Amino acid sequence: MSKYIDLSNPHRKKHFEFFRRMDQPHFNICANVEIGQFLDFIKKGAYPFTPTMVYFIARVANEIPEFRWRIRADKILEHEAVHPSFTVNTAEADVFSFCTVDYYAQFPAFINNTLKVMDEMLNNPSMEDEVGRDDYLFLSAIPWVSFTSFSHAMHYTPADSVPRITWGKYFKEGEKTLMPLSVQAHHAVVDGRHTGKYFELFQKYMSNPVSVLS
Repeated sequence: MSKYIDLSNPHRKKHFEFFRRMDQPHFNICANVEIGQFLDFIKKGAYPFTPTMVYFIARVANEIPEFRWRIRADKILEHEAVHPSFTVNTAEADVFSFCTVDYYAQFPAFINNTLKVMDEMLNNPSMEDEVGRDDYLFLSAIPWVSFTSFSHAMHYTPADSVPRITWGKYFKEGEKTLMPLSVQAHHAVVDGRHTGKYFELFQKYMSNPVSVLS
């Protein structure tokens, strides 16, 4: 169940108030992650790339509490789980649709449900989020560009504390296969330490994806 967080530590509360009142409170970190073992994993298991990548991105976010924190007025609500809403191509136009799916920690259940929803979105695209709901992760893919920075279009009022995570075109560098990953978050709830933890855990899972399933 969702619960409100009590920021009892005075310094942490000042940190929250300081960034909450900023006109542009989001920050973004982009870095390359090594995905060679992940590519071997999906090839061996014949898993679809996009749903599998979405699963791992959402899995890491759900394991870090601050990525499940959302600002409600002057309070912080922690969701029990957050669910990915990611971009997919459609048959209707040359622009994307949002595809929102339920997060399941169980990999097979997540993949099966996600493939079903993606198929529905192909001919019935949507751009709307459920009003009043913020237990999302906003994800997108830019598979044409190995970007080195990224920014998102967004509203700042009322406070939007949903993290944005984007992956780009992977490329070879020596023996490694690297993929750019961008993580954007509201600084009042997510700090650099938490984002660093996100990259560390994501890289750990990319290096040994089978361990996540067990």
